[in-house]
Amino acid sequence: MAHEHKLEIFRGLVKFRSNTSKIWGVLIFLTLVTAVEVALGITKPAILTGNYLLGMKLLNWIFIILTLVKAYYIAWDFMHLRDEKSALQRAIVWTPIFLVAYLIFILLFEADYIYNVFKDGFVKWDF
Repeated sequence: MAHEHKLEIFRGLVKFRSNTSKIWGVLIFLTLVTAVEVALGITKPAILTGNYLLGMKLLNWIFIILTLVKAYYIAWDFMHLRDEKSALQRAIVWTPIFLVAYLIFILLFEADYIYNVFKDGFVKWDF
C-alpha cells in the first residue's frame, strides 16, 4: 500500500513539486547548517569563545544546538517521522533530547571537578 509523501518542509513553509526537488531542498538546508558549523569552528569568534553559559562556551552550545537541529530534521523528514502518530513522534523526539541534556549535565559537572583538581593542585595519598 503506497501513499504520497508530503512535499513540503518547515511545516509547510516551503513546498516542492517532486520528491527529487524536495531531496535537493533538504540537502541544501543540511549543507547550510553544516557550513555554518564549519565556519564557526574555523573562525571561532571571540564573542562566542569568551562568553560562557552554564559553564560552557557559547560556541559549544551553538554546536550542540545545530547538531540536534540536523538530527531532528533528518529523523523528521528522511525517516518519515512526520507521518506517524503524535505519541510515537514524542517518544522518538523527546527521549534523545532528555538523554542529551543529561549527558551535557554529566559532562559539565565532571569537567568542573577536573578543572578544580588541576587548578588547586594534586593531592597525593600515601597508603
